[in-house]
Amino acid sequence: MKLMLKLAASALAVTTVAGTAQGAVQVAGNSSAETCYVSAARQSDSRSDLQPCNFALDQEALTYRDRIATFVNRGIIQFHRGQYNLALADFDRALSMDAEQPEAMLNKAIALMRRDERGDEALPIFTRALELGTQRPAVAHYGRGLAHHLNGDLTAAYMDILTATELAPEWDAPRNDLSNYIVEPTG
Repeated sequence: MKLMLKLAASALAVTTVAGTAQGAVQVAGNSSAETCYVSAARQSDSRSDLQPCNFALDQEALTYRDRIATFVNRGIIQFHRGQYNLALADFDRALSMDAEQPEAMLNKAIALMRRDERGDEALPIFTRALELGTQRPAVAHYGRGLAHHLNGDLTAAYMDILTATELAPEWDAPRNDLSNYIVEPTG
């Protein structure tokens, strides 16, 4: 049986997923890189929280993995400061070092969607984050659903948002957005 989807009167919360960069990458030890991680994990938007990140990248002898993680974490802080291009530059630096870093991929997709308020460029990046095994698959499915929605593919949007609710039933945003769809059988 095929389904036809229509959008109800209220709009989806397209900025919900795009409003919160996710997936800080943990680093080991007691260092400025660790302080940067803690700030990213608590979604800091403080300029002063960039200082440990910068110090770690410029002065500390980081492992290759911790350097990548620190770029991701600094990008998350830049994102929360509304500095989307700086955030994207950091996510791209992390990806230039490890093209298969799923949290860099996820955060890049979120930042692109937030900056551009479009889904076309972010959509394949959400998909790649899922393929790479992001630690936040519900966020990736929800973001991809919103990207599909922005691109006008309501069926794909509904399916991804539904998957996000199944993966994270306690998360209100995707569950609330499902109520904006009217599902009707066709033929």
